[in-house]
Amino acid sequence: MPGSRRPRVNEIRTSGAAGPLSQDTLSLPAPAKLNRMLHITGRRADGYHELQTLFQFLDVDDTLHFTPRNDAAIRLTPAIAGVAAEDNLVVRAAGLLQAETGCRRGVDIHLEKRLPMGGGLGGGSSNAATTLLALNRLWALGLDQERLAALGLTLGADVPVFVRGHAAWAEGIGERLTPVTLDTPYFVVIHPGVSVATARVFQAPELTRDTAAIRLSRALEGGASCWKNDCETTVRRLYPQVDEAIGWLAQRAPTMLTGTGACLFGSLTNVEEAASIARQVDPRWHAFTARGVNVSPLHKALG
Repeated sequence: MPGSRRPRVNEIRTSGAAGPLSQDTLSLPAPAKLNRMLHITGRRADGYHELQTLFQFLDVDDTLHFTPRNDAAIRLTPAIAGVAAEDNLVVRAAGLLQAETGCRRGVDIHLEKRLPMGGGLGGGSSNAATTLLALNRLWALGLDQERLAALGLTLGADVPVFVRGHAAWAEGIGERLTPVTLDTPYFVVIHPGVSVATARVFQAPELTRDTAAIRLSRALEGGASCWKNDCETTVRRLYPQVDEAIGWLAQRAPTMLTGTGACLFGSLTNVEEAASIARQVDPRWHAFTARGVNVSPLHKALG
């Protein structure tokens, strides 16, 4: 949670569920992201949508602990309700590395989950990217960032930005990345306690799909005062809980949905104001404060 100290690489930590971690354990953050803007500029023949978005990381994260095994097994704890182990992006990322490189080493992975699932914060994609980078190091595979990002794209469109580790302007389905430097406000992030189905949003007939494409320079010159999320109107109509939370936070700070939600964020200039607003959030909702960062905490930890 905000304010908590993130583990350093190779830091030994004890989790009640997993027991003491080995001195060989590699512990790394998997940070959240926000879409500071999200425009939908078209729809491809394959059904995917063409996007323009600005990705920025937050200084809050999940934490993953990687302990090498003497066999080729991949074990993830704890189990996540409703997600089969073989469908989890962490397990799939590890298996993908084995398949691509012929590596016969295994790993025990323990996930400390803090980021809300299905909130538009990129938690699953970030977990996958951290797994790719961690195991590339732990298994001494020697893959460069370009190769890891390409592998990550096969797992999900948001994985490459976490692999590359810098705030970015993204186009295509989100995979064409240009590093940028954005302002770094403090944020109040609210999850209104509802799970948003991304497919439902993108299939909605009324979803805006024809926003005119803009140049990166124009997006940066316009800044936060003119950024918008084309999914927001549709999500607010489909999910009244999101609509209510946005309405509440917008009275206190400039507010936007991230991705397809369900999380929304308000931008503040100082941490005291952000913390004050977070304390006022309806107890039905989960809220936290964070700061935007342009270099991923994962990459800082890897050095």
